[in-house]
Amino acid sequence: MKVGFIGLGIMGKPMSKNLVKAGHELVVFDFNKDAVAELVEAGAKAANSSAEVAAECDTIITMVPNSPHVRAVCLGENGVSDTAKPGTVVIDMSSIDPVESKKIGAELAEKGIELMDAPVSGGEPKAIDGTLSVMVGGKKETFDKYYDLLMTMAGSVVYVGDLGSGNVAKLANQVIVAINIAAVSEALTLAKKAGTDPELVYQAIRGGLAGSTVLDAKAPMMMDHNFKPGFRIELHIKDLNNALNASHAVNACLPLTSQLMEIMQSLKADGCEKDDHSAIVKFYEKASKVSVEKDK
Repeated sequence: MKVGFIGLGIMGKPMSKNLVKAGHELVVFDFNKDAVAELVEAGAKAANSSAEVAAECDTIITMVPNSPHVRAVCLGENGVSDTAKPGTVVIDMSSIDPVESKKIGAELAEKGIELMDAPVSGGEPKAIDGTLSVMVGGKKETFDKYYDLLMTMAGSVVYVGDLGSGNVAKLANQVIVAINIAAVSEALTLAKKAGTDPELVYQAIRGGLAGSTVLDAKAPMMMDHNFKPGFRIELHIKDLNNALNASHAVNACLPLTSQLMEIMQSLKADGCEKDDHSAIVKFYEKASKVSVEKDK
């Protein structure tokens, strides 16, 4: 399949490489010329704009930071809608506000362009090894058509419902992850403050009901004070902001999410926004005047 790919960042670059490895003919665009050059070296063709991608491809994947970027790529100057033929399908794999996703989809539909939202979970490591979890909203028949293409980049591809549903599922994922990381941070801080080794507490509880993917992924990072980003705090702030915006649109109450947003804003004020979201533990360490870091 000939596919356009717009957005070659931390996630988009390895995802697009997996498409090339699978034998798809890829046309790519990003403002980062080094990233484009890397994809060209891997076998893709470079384009100079989103419009140029759309002129060549009937299937276009977008992977950009947030709602305004998706709107710019799809509907802005030199955007997809400038040159896309009727029947073009855009698969937006960014994580954005589902309310905005529906609006963009409606505007594209007026031009004969179909939009699916297909955000991903798993971070850079799973983008590299092609085992992302993908949550898809849109027409079921379009999902069925592109299922195999999406599985090229994923370990799991699940249809959630109409357009916007994919992003609702992603926001639900991000709410659960944020609150879980905070719970792990809170528990390890309690252990340290109470004079018990956080590492031994972690080993004691990980096989029980408190055990989770988040606990196993993030507790060791906290205790090593290794905050090299797999998923940056600033990106999680973006996702929680979208979750709160979406919740307000449907009158849903998210008190724990609101609390986590304030914790992350505090960390951003402390200059930690580029850290991995496991650095939520720094908030608790600062408040309790203790460190969960292992003795060296």
